[in-house]
Amino acid sequence: MSPMVVATIDSGTTHSRVYIVNESGVVLGKARVKAGVRDTAITGSRDTLKAGIREAFQTALSQANLELADVELALASGMITSEIGLIEIPHLWAPAGISDLAAEMVRVHDTEIFPVDLPVHFVRGIKNRFDPETVTADEVGTLDFMRGEEAQVAGLLGRPDLHPPFVVTILSSHTKFIPVDSTNRITGSVTTLSGQIYEAIQAQTLIGKSIRPEPPETDEGGFWDEKVVANGFRWVQETGISRTLLMTRFLDVLLHRPWYERRLFVESAIAAEDLHALRQVSTLTDAATLKNLVIIGDAPRIRIYRSLLSQISADHSVHAISDPDEIDSLSIQGVLSIARTAKILPEEVV
Repeated sequence: MSPMVVATIDSGTTHSRVYIVNESGVVLGKARVKAGVRDTAITGSRDTLKAGIREAFQTALSQANLELADVELALASGMITSEIGLIEIPHLWAPAGISDLAAEMVRVHDTEIFPVDLPVHFVRGIKNRFDPETVTADEVGTLDFMRGEEAQVAGLLGRPDLHPPFVVTILSSHTKFIPVDSTNRITGSVTTLSGQIYEAIQAQTLIGKSIRPEPPETDEGGFWDEKVVANGFRWVQETGISRTLLMTRFLDVLLHRPWYERRLFVESAIAAEDLHALRQVSTLTDAATLKNLVIIGDAPRIRIYRSLLSQISADHSVHAISDPDEIDSLSIQGVLSIARTAKILPEEVV
């Protein structure tokens, strides 16, 4: 019997990704488009998101040298299931593991919802547990949810080199801290807007001018100075994130520090602010788990977080995942694992 071909869709805030894979997760074709739920939030229409997913689907099929008829089904995760995605599907309550996610997948075959004529199995997100009858706005800081990251965590749980409990830290348009307990269940999450804040600073504030590359156009992407990172951390602790970010202008106009140093200062200040949120994870797990982190993101950003964690405590254990293909594989293997548990796909032959 020929191996099953499936599509996996990971749709986020700003981008959507489509992968054509076999049932073992080998990528046959892939595409990434700049279309996400932020477009829906801005325009009030799902048209951009639908068109982007349709385009990515066709590009991935073409790269795989396949036709739509060759694809058995699609598996989708991420913000695509939010109220500004293609279909709103309620979150699961934490704690939740792969079996819970599998039991609650939602099957849809409707081109009015999903712009490709295939049955699609949507993975639900997960939300922190609270009592809807008694919770008040005073407790808003204890609330959180995820859509898409649960698939990445499911992918991590299939790796023989990683053993929970640990805190998965995902550095993307958000920073998300996700504790996983010794029974492989997600116990909740704590999220910040750090990635989007950095983008907004670049595009919409005076600070943007101070962190843009300056002539001569040399690549200083590898610049590193531990003192700059420590300085960003120090000033966030002493005076807060808003004033610390303004100090970038002082480094520029008054001290004439190079642009790449100023950029590292801003990145470090934003990361230092994130560590306040990491402290809140203590309400979702124990102290030992907080010392064991798996960090997923680009390598320069991970380096900053690793440095800041070492300033807080010498006994943090950090496993870093920064290779783009490896990161892609987490979501792919995660949704495949959930689908196998749900009996949507056959068990993997080892």
